[in-house]
Parts: sequence; C-alpha cells; structure tokens
Amino acid sequence: MSPGTRDAVLSRRILPELLRVADVDPGLLLTDFDRDDDPELGGLLARAEVLFTGWGCPPLDEDALRRMPRLRAVVHAAGSVKHHVTAACWKRGLLVSSAAAANAVPVAEYTLAAILFANKRVLESAHAYRAVRGPVDLLRRYPAVGNYRRTVGLVGASQIGRRVLELLRPFDLRVLVNDPYADSAVVAALDGELCSLDELLRRSDVVSLHAPALPQTRHLLDASRLALMPDGATLINTARGTLVDTAALTEELVAGRLHAVLDHTEPEVLPATSPLFNLPNVLLTPHVAGSLGGELDRLAATAVEELERYARGLGFRYAVDPGRLAYSA
Repeated sequence: MSPGTRDAVLSRRILPELLRVADVDPGLLLTDFDRDDDPELGGLLARAEVLFTGWGCPPLDEDALRRMPRLRAVVHAAGSVKHHVTAACWKRGLLVSSAAAANAVPVAEYTLAAILFANKRVLESAHAYRAVRGPVDLLRRYPAVGNYRRTVGLVGASQIGRRVLELLRPFDLRVLVNDPYADSAVVAALDGELCSLDELLRRSDVVSLHAPALPQTRHLLDASRLALMPDGATLINTARGTLVDTAALTEELVAGRLHAVLDHTEPEVLPATSPLFNLPNVLLTPHVAGSLGGELDRLAATAVEELERYARGLGFRYAVDPGRLAYSA
C-alpha cells in the first residue's frame, strides 16, 4: 500500500490487533515488488504467505508473484481489488478478501442522508434562506416537498445498493431497483421492486447510482436517459463519474430542471470553471462518501478479522469471487 494509506489505515487502535494475529514487521512497507537489488527484501517476499494490502498496492502480476512462491492469500483493507489483483493471482489460486462490505457502510449512510435531504429540498431552502435573510414562505415555495410516499430509484444492487435498500426500509418510500444481475427474491425481501432502467428513471423522484464502472456502464445516464427523469428529480452519484454524461447532466442542471448530489464526477476533479460549483440545485462533495477518518478503522478491523480467520484455517467471510469481477467493482 502507499505510505499515506498505511498511516491512515493502520492506526494505534488497529496495529496491535494486526500484530496479535500475524507474524508481521510493522515497519516494512512495500510500494513496489520490483526490488531485485535488495536481497533482504527478496528473502522476505520469498517467505511471505499473505499480503495485507490497501490503496496504492502495485499490480500483482506474474513477475511479482514469481518473487513470492509461498504466497497463498491477499487480504485487502479497502474495496475493489481490480487495481492490483491480476489474472495471474487467480491462475495461482490465491485466496482474496476485500473490505468492500465495510466501505459500503459510510457510502450507504451518506446516500440515505442525501435522499432524505433531497426530497425535503434542504439545499434549495438553505440557499433561499441565505438569499432573503428573513422569513421564507415554505408552503408557497415548496408545496410538494417531503419524503412521504416519494419514489426512490437505486441503479445497481451492489453491496452499497443493497445496504441503501436496507436503510430505506423504515421510511414511507417506494423503492425501485434496476440491476440485470440482481436476485429478485433478495430485492423483494428488502421491500424493493425490480424494473427496467428507463422505467426507474421515469418514476423516481430521486435516482441514486450504485453500479460499477465498466465499459458497458460508461455514460449509462446519457442525455436521452436524463431526459426521462421528471422535472425537479434529484440524481445522486456516489459510485463513479463515468456512469453519467457530465456535459448532458450539466445542461440539465444549469437549466434548473434537475437537482444533483455528486460525490463523483467525470473528470473526478471538475475544472474550476465548471458551473456546477455555484448552482443552488447542486451539492458537490470531493469524494467524501467512502471511508474517512475513524471510518478507516472499520476497513482495517474487517481485514484483520479476515486475516485471523485465515490463520485459524477458516474461509474468508468476504472472499472475492473472480467470476463476479466482470460485472462488479
């Protein structure tokens, strides 16, 4: 992992737990595996049985794996493993675990807050209050706001999407779900309704994206699909910016027809000249929905628990299935 990741993830609360379950040198940090000039490191790699990884881990390609003949498992203290777990890892038969389920928790919490605030028009009313600095005629300005019997559309029944579905159950909301790989029984058990993407867009007051960034999902919401959303609907993106045609969305937002809560955009950092920074119907956040601060302890604790399961000869609770990587994050 990167030095910054180690400092953030392996806190004083987590490091003692890691040392309890594993024979590990806490001072050893690998940022690349191409170190033929370091015989001592070569010996350590040759003896390594498990890699404890995080953001910034270099690819585990065939050359890297050749240096680790005893490697049996990769425990990732973050979400997606696509950046470093290669086809060579699956060919070797490595066991791989990810803390994606732990990272889903704060993203789902952010999404829940965004949905409830969007239907309540919190951002818009706050701007109005700031502008007039006096009484705001709420009933006249916002005659149809509120969460009662509103419709929320979740695009993607991923770990995060399913977590959001669970969090929405106590509220008087209708929840639509679109995911070509979703288990209809699971969605129905969580009080969701499976439907086509176009139908979801037409019916939803709030649309929240939880699909992976794949070639087939690039610009999933293009101009024609954004046009299906009702006037005044809100788009929430905590997934990936590539899911949305930024130019088309910008047109809709500048026109004031739609609202948006965007934690991911394309490009990831918008140019300083983007009108989205100043629009009263847009909330932009700099990728804060995922684990930050103390929430990183949840990621690391999950990874340490997985490592302990491995040490005890148990299967990973959060094993990565290589067969699902073609359509998951």
